[in-house]
Amino acid sequence: MIHYHNRYFKSIQNSENGEVDENMIFHYQQKNNLVTCQYSGGQIEFGHLIAVVNTDGSLDMRYHQLNRHGQIMTGTCASTPELLPDGRIRLHEKWQWTSGDQSQGISILEEI
Repeated sequence: MIHYHNRYFKSIQNSENGEVDENMIFHYQQKNNLVTCQYSGGQIEFGHLIAVVNTDGSLDMRYHQLNRHGQIMTGTCASTPELLPDGRIRLHEKWQWTSGDQSQGISILEEI
């Protein structure tokens, strides 16, 4: 099982309709199969995510964030981990807004 506690991630790719960019750092915390993270930077004033770690290491995630336009945005995300040769984790994410236009997108986060 992949353990996410105290790992840092950075966005390396995101769909145009997403608000996360390369200026944000995500610091994951984990207790049992619960993962949480607070984040900010770029277009995001403040964000928070909560996820359940599945037995295969994937994350079933919900997030909410306040963007620089003063809008609260919410969404769901399914993250699939890839173990890199150097031991770091790359997360392949499929997400969807549950607010705004409810569009979908993909992103990739990589451990730093």
